[in-house]
Amino acid sequence: MIWRKKDSDNSASDLPSLSRKEALILEMLVGGGRELYGLEMVDASNGELKRGTIYVTLQRLQEKGLVDSRQEARPAPEIGIPRRLYRINGYGEHVLSAYQVARSILRSEFAEAK
Repeated sequence: MIWRKKDSDNSASDLPSLSRKEALILEMLVGGGRELYGLEMVDASNGELKRGTIYVTLQRLQEKGLVDSRQEARPAPEIGIPRRLYRINGYGEHVLSAYQVARSILRSEFAEAK
């Protein structure tokens, strides 16, 4: 089966590009098995993700259709900006899987070339 993003002008075989940070976030969301907050991902990344870029990267992943988010419900007396929880969706899982396969093939071809 061929997967593609809804309302895409690309052909069905086109996959969106993934930066290393985007792939790391998708891997964390798959590995966590639950929704995560942006700052949780920063803390769990061993310094690979930064507070100043996590939400820009998450927004980019949402625009690519790879992750979904929702606002956290806040109790009535609490004030402040509601936090967002992020999760990978089915399309994101398929793109990540394709990215991991391609990365594995490239690594093995590079190792053979040495």
